Amino acid sequence: MNTISDAGSLPLYARVEAILLKDISEGLLGPGDQLPPEEQLIDRFQVSRTTIRKAIENLIASGRVEIRRGKGTFVTQPKITQALTELTGFAEDMVILGRHPSSRLLDKKLIAADKAVAHALDKLPGTLVYKIERVRLADGMPMSFDETYLPRNIGEKVVSNNLEIEPIFDLLENKYALPLIEARYQLEAVVADQIVAQALNIECGAPIFLIERTSYTTGQQPIDYEKLYYRGDSIRFATQLSRRPRSPAGER
Repeated sequence: MNTISDAGSLPLYARVEAILLKDISEGLLGPGDQLPPEEQLIDRFQVSRTTIRKAIENLIASGRVEIRRGKGTFVTQPKITQALTELTGFAEDMVILGRHPSSRLLDKKLIAADKAVAHALDKLPGTLVYKIERVRLADGMPMSFDETYLPRNIGEKVVSNNLEIEPIFDLLENKYALPLIEARYQLEAVVADQIVAQALNIECGAPIFLIERTSYTTGQQPIDYEKLYYRGDSIRFATQLSRRPRSPAGER
């Protein structure tokens, strides 16, 4: 096991941090493992409580560990990098990334569409649509809280299925012959409200990504509107951009 003398001439807290990072990178402390209590770390490194706390604060700031209120400090899961290059569903994305996807159904019901939902689905405000709430998990870890809105005639069919097993995209395309042609995305950084925080097992106010996605079938018909709340500590998004051809210098 590494000792504090192995970390060179760094400040004491940085030496402790470096050794704990090495423990994580070498698998001595794996994702989901709890860090030893402060007293054990003080005894191991022969440093002050202030030094230990400073090292752990830095690990928290870098996203390598997290505090779970009332439980302790735990090693975080490595972030998933998800490409935003084509229209895919959560289950497809996780399989591509080598993760096991699953879902937990929270609610499914008819509601009156508000202005935002009505606009996305090209309906009048107050039109009845189906709202489906699910938690999406990767290897058993909650990754996103999804609100899905479907036109009533389509939603009635979709909700008759087991939505903890069957992805909605698969149902639309393979069971109900509604091909998904394209989608419009909008992504922003927000903070988790109480409902989202509880669903994702994170602190209220924690940073999250919100994706609003409207998917279209043939004839530019909006078929599926979603608000996808992703844990900010567990995922990053990547895309590839091409530069638009420019006019030669001097031309307008």
